[in-house]
Amino acid sequence: MREGSNIRELVKLKPDYMGLIFYPASSRYAGNADPNVLSDLPDDIILTGVFVNGSESEILQAITKYNLKAVQLHGNETPEFCSSLRETVIQNNIHVQIIKAFGIDDEFEFDILEGYLSVVDYFLFDTRTAAYGGSGKKFSWEILNRYRLDKPYFLSGGIGLSDLSELKLLADERLYALDINSRFEISPALKDIGEVGKAIDIIRKTTYGTRVGSKTE
Repeated sequence: MREGSNIRELVKLKPDYMGLIFYPASSRYAGNADPNVLSDLPDDIILTGVFVNGSESEILQAITKYNLKAVQLHGNETPEFCSSLRETVIQNNIHVQIIKAFGIDDEFEFDILEGYLSVVDYFLFDTRTAAYGGSGKKFSWEILNRYRLDKPYFLSGGIGLSDLSELKLLADERLYALDINSRFEISPALKDIGEVGKAIDIIRKTTYGTRVGSKTE
């Protein structure tokens, strides 16, 4: 959602999260997003920076420039990296949520999540792809039956309007938020506001117990 007018329209829908992708290889790269447009966001919208194997200094620079309230780490970031980032933001009196994303498929080993429990606020489960997400493809949610930890998570990966009724079948109190993105795009980084509005309306009338995130990429 790099475009200022598209961002302003989305703000009217009051999503809980709005994201900016800082991964140069992405067609939704928002490295030149207008900080002036983003500075007008309501305080209750959590502006989130999405990074793929970014350096700590790169992430901190974006946090400062765009006043990010959360960071989503969507690459191969280790627990040690997440721990260091958390310590650095605390030392600098910066309050940001840290969301660690994982690509999920039938081979995914949920045991690796244990090393991240104390250094991130949320997990995000997306469809595993070579391009670090953004594929518009959905993974089998039955895989989540193997997730045994208490950490709340965002669910991502090709979620469209037709999938929203199925989410009730998960019946998982740990499902904290739905990350909607590619299925609601007119073109990369440009959201169909009408379709997003329909999704938010459905979600908020259904007892998922979730928040809504739309990446302003």
